Amino acid sequence: MTKRPGFGGGGMPNMNNMMKQVQKMQKQMEEKQAELESKVVEASAGGGAVVVKVSGKKELKSIEIKQDVVDPDDIEMLQDLILAAVNEALRSAEELANREMSQITGNMNIPGLF
Repeated sequence: MTKRPGFGGGGMPNMNNMMKQVQKMQKQMEEKQAELESKVVEASAGGGAVVVKVSGKKELKSIEIKQDVVDPDDIEMLQDLILAAVNEALRSAEELANREMSQITGNMNIPGLF
């Protein structure tokens, strides 16, 4: 019986090596997720009238509203600016997470991974 590359003497795949690689990737991903928690992305709307900060974990950290944009007669505009800034910050946080994790996964598409 000839040995095939990647197989042990008994013809079974080298599962130990594969498991070690998976465990290494899992550890790297956990470290990267912890690192992402400390990163903050910022987005603004209305030319900086509303500034929002979101963590890499996609948690809203702060909302800054310039006083001159607060018009009691036009609350809808302020609400729209807040929504626009929050949504942009969340998109940026998602892009950051995807970019950081793809360094570990080698751009493998694994749904629900992060």
